[in-house]
Amino acid sequence: MSRAARLLDLLQLLRNRHQPVTGPDLARELGVSIRTLYRDIATLQAQGADIQGEPGLGYVLRPGFTLPPLMFSADEIEAIVLGSRWVAARADDNRLSASAKQAMSKILAVLPAELRDRAEATNLLVARIGLEPAQVDAGQIRLAIRNERKLVIRYDDLSGAATERVIWPFMIGFFEKVRIVAAWCEMRQDFRSFRVDRISAMAVSEERYPKRRAVMLKEWWEREGIAPP
Repeated sequence: MSRAARLLDLLQLLRNRHQPVTGPDLARELGVSIRTLYRDIATLQAQGADIQGEPGLGYVLRPGFTLPPLMFSADEIEAIVLGSRWVAARADDNRLSASAKQAMSKILAVLPAELRDRAEATNLLVARIGLEPAQVDAGQIRLAIRNERKLVIRYDDLSGAATERVIWPFMIGFFEKVRIVAAWCEMRQDFRSFRVDRISAMAVSEERYPKRRAVMLKEWWEREGIAPP
């Protein structure tokens, strides 16, 4: 096993433990000497991992750890850069766009110099296109999805007729010029898709919807006959 792979395995072991784990236990699981284990912990700490503890007491990885230096193939580097540029160029609000740029900056900051240069020099471009302007804060829709909260919306159909809906949003689909919210509609008692640019008013309810988001997403995949990504 390479040292890079061993460091990643060590991180994964620590992430999976919510209580301190002793050095000897970690060394035994990794199949290395205790001296190598202590050296690896010191290396990760120097690279920014918030590993707390000391010999005899055990170690724990605190939340919020940034990525250690990682090794990527040329194709993986281009996929990461292209994805972040796509989100930055086509996000539905400034926060998501800024977050994509910040995430890419964090990844670049911890890449070895050669890989960082390769990522910054990649020749993949994402064209900016005009999105249909939204009248509501799309960030609030994403927040409702994360928190499994109902949304109360006023929705305008193609003819301009407005209806009041209570929906259970579980996914946002990003297409060329529009964003689609997949949700369960209480009025229709069925799955429905809503264009974000046609939601003219919206309020996030304090009420959680009764189904888990993951369950509805699975049911929706099966209903539409689409293989999950």
